[in-house]
Amino acid sequence: MRIAVVGATGMVGRVMLQVLEERNFPVTEIIPVASERSVGKTIDYKGKQYTIVSMQDAVEMRPDIAIFSAGGETSKQWAPKFAEVGTTVVDNSSAWRMDPACPLVVPEINADILTKEDKIIANPNCSTIQLVMVLNPLHKKYGIKRVVVSTYQSVTGTGKDAVEQLNGEIEGRDVAKVYPYQIFKNALPHCDVFDEETGYTKEELKLTREPRKIMRVDEMNITATAVRVPVQGGHSESVNIEFENDFDLAEVRKLLSEQDGVTLQDNPDTNTYPMAFYSEGKDDVFVGRIRRDLSQPNTLNCWIVADNLRKGAATNAVQIAEYLVKENLVG
Repeated sequence: MRIAVVGATGMVGRVMLQVLEERNFPVTEIIPVASERSVGKTIDYKGKQYTIVSMQDAVEMRPDIAIFSAGGETSKQWAPKFAEVGTTVVDNSSAWRMDPACPLVVPEINADILTKEDKIIANPNCSTIQLVMVLNPLHKKYGIKRVVVSTYQSVTGTGKDAVEQLNGEIEGRDVAKVYPYQIFKNALPHCDVFDEETGYTKEELKLTREPRKIMRVDEMNITATAVRVPVQGGHSESVNIEFENDFDLAEVRKLLSEQDGVTLQDNPDTNTYPMAFYSEGKDDVFVGRIRRDLSQPNTLNCWIVADNLRKGAATNAVQIAEYLVKENLVG
């Protein structure tokens, strides 16, 4: 199994290589791909050095799977070229997510839609993935009418330069600003760019649109506010869910504890609840602070946390690749 990692030197790309190694993915050859300035350098994978190649060279090498984390414009240009030579692309950008011809996949929820004909598969937005991991089992049981989500998103969601800005501000160094304001000791209600028509940011619109496609629910109402906070690893979400039917809190906890990839952390007596600090480096989605909304019937509040570089990006992409191999959908 020859695997290309496109964007191998970036923050998510490095985690993809780490996750492939940790999960002992059946790799016969890693093909690291990066920008022209990195071509010719080497990366280490399982103690062996691999030379970084250009995009065109990688296409000509015809890998079985190419896992992309190189930005939307790069993906729009190059994913079809890989697909044309028979490579199955798993893309981590927003380029293909809402394309009707491309599956948008969280393996625990909808991997069953994948076929051998799917040559470009979209990895959802990081905040979307952790949200649907909790929403899906609850929707199946109670039917969701409306979701209100507010996010508290790590600077790692923006990239290496954002981490450098935060650390530089903490240390009092003069650093280039990725954000329009300082992020240290601050919270910016501004993730991604603003959409002129709606006034929402693109991140917020992703959160309203992507869950419906993944969960195969056209009518579910979702509204979102996305906030960047001075945290270096892990996204957190405050989520309010209105159901069609009433629920039992004990049953809600049981459903979530039985969901693959979800860990329940919900005991106020011992101050047990999900935190970004403890999610960092882990693959599960953590959920807690589960309680009724006392202001209206059939409504639940909860708090969801996950490492945005792992389940929110790299791990989910690798899990898609694992499913493709297991079901003989590549090659």
